[in-house]
Amino acid sequence: MNTSARDSAFLQEMGIGPLWTLRDAGAGGQAHADDLAQGAPEPAAMAVPPPAAVPAAAPAPVVMPAPPAVVAKAAPPAVSPAPVPATDSAWGEEPPAPPPTEEEIAAMDWVQLRNAIANCTRCGLCKGGRKPVYGNGAQQATWLVAAGASTASDEKERQPVSGEPGKLLVNMLAAVDLARESNVYVTNLIKCRPTSANGGDRAPSAGEALACRPYLDRELALCGASMVLTLGQIAANALQGKPLQEALAGSRGQVHEIAGVKLVATLHPGELLRRGADKALAWADLCLAREHDDRRA
Repeated sequence: MNTSARDSAFLQEMGIGPLWTLRDAGAGGQAHADDLAQGAPEPAAMAVPPPAAVPAAAPAPVVMPAPPAVVAKAAPPAVSPAPVPATDSAWGEEPPAPPPTEEEIAAMDWVQLRNAIANCTRCGLCKGGRKPVYGNGAQQATWLVAAGASTASDEKERQPVSGEPGKLLVNMLAAVDLARESNVYVTNLIKCRPTSANGGDRAPSAGEALACRPYLDRELALCGASMVLTLGQIAANALQGKPLQEALAGSRGQVHEIAGVKLVATLHPGELLRRGADKALAWADLCLAREHDDRRA
């Protein structure tokens, strides 16, 4: 901006000055020359150093971020697997013990015999959760009374020859001065009830009778009876080794022997309840047994 002499004087009065003015190429160049000629001091020019050469920065390497540190979890303590018992089915059931042999049964006492019968697998009658019917009465007996197979009534009352046939048996024994509680042991040859397809009682098979025979033989030896009275066709034929279907008439009226013990066959009380006239035949059989019982002769 150019100022006049008057403006400069005015500014100088106000204490403002000196005022730098922009020189043009012509008059400014001349005024500058005049100043130099008059020895006017040249304002010091600020020396600006040239910018230092900055080396080109190398491109920064691309650094991938480190994956997050994985903290290793402590391994669980090693646990040895529990031993798995040997099983015979997918349900984890223990395999059944082998059935006792005839030799093993022949050496049992009363407790062992009962346990053997309870866990018996000598035939298929034990399947289906069926419970065997144990013999009962005097463990030191004069007579052993043997029926054929356990019935539904026996299974319900948990004793052989039960219900109305059982009551009749009590009267038959009392007629020859015997009692189930004191000197008679009563048992079924076949401990588990044979059933038909509809769940009713059925006749046992020869195999089922043969499987149970060692138990009755041991009961006879343990109770020490001197007479065996069989009730019905099944028991009489099975104990004598005859076909089970053979008529009872072929065994009645005679004295037989098994394992050194005398045997007399008679009708089952259940048959006598259906045919009352046959009670006279049963009475003759009882008298025959009492006559040939050495302990009672």
